[in-house]
Amino acid sequence: MLTSPGRGQCHMTFGSAGPTAVEGTIAPEGGCPGRFYMSRKWTTEGGNVVMRDHTGQPLAQLSYDGTTYQGKATSGDPVALMR
Repeated sequence: MLTSPGRGQCHMTFGSAGPTAVEGTIAPEGGCPGRFYMSRKWTTEGGNVVMRDHTGQPLAQLSYDGTTYQGKATSGDPVALMR
């Protein structure tokens, strides 16, 4: 579940090639806040997860805090990912 306070939330399915993968796919469901409906890929960079759109442009960068992934969208809005 991706959430952005005051902007909404949506379910997303993250795919990978295995437990040690450094990139994978994202399949967003409808109703995602902001531009997150265009999410297609994730990558790890410097210990953070970067969500990217269909053109490879970053949508958000998140870091793991022990329970959820917290970060900011490129728009500056706070976002979080949780199971």
